[in-house]
Amino acid sequence: MANKGWFYVALTCVFELIWVYGFNVATVWWHWIPIIAVILVDFQWLARACETLPTGTVYAVFAAVGTVGAALMDIFLFGGSFSVAKGGFMALLVIGVIALKLADGKAADSTGAAGQGG
Repeated sequence: MANKGWFYVALTCVFELIWVYGFNVATVWWHWIPIIAVILVDFQWLARACETLPTGTVYAVFAAVGTVGAALMDIFLFGGSFSVAKGGFMALLVIGVIALKLADGKAADSTGAAGQGG
């Protein structure tokens, strides 16, 4: 079941980047119609991911992919600048999400073992 949850996390991350891109390129009112539709679908998948995975981990991945993805889109698609500090903070976000996932897995192992021993 957890693999299905990670599939939904991947979908929600891709769609998040699509609507963030849409925010930058929308120039007339009707451009917002597909953007809003993508956001609604995206949040459905976010909720589905939270059904089988820890919500904190799902949201951390969602937020980190959106933040790093938006920063990279700004640099590569919209002419933004890159700095060592910007790169370092993006790396820190990725490290934080990985550490959260690892810590979450260890907490689940220790509580699962404690619950079985009693």
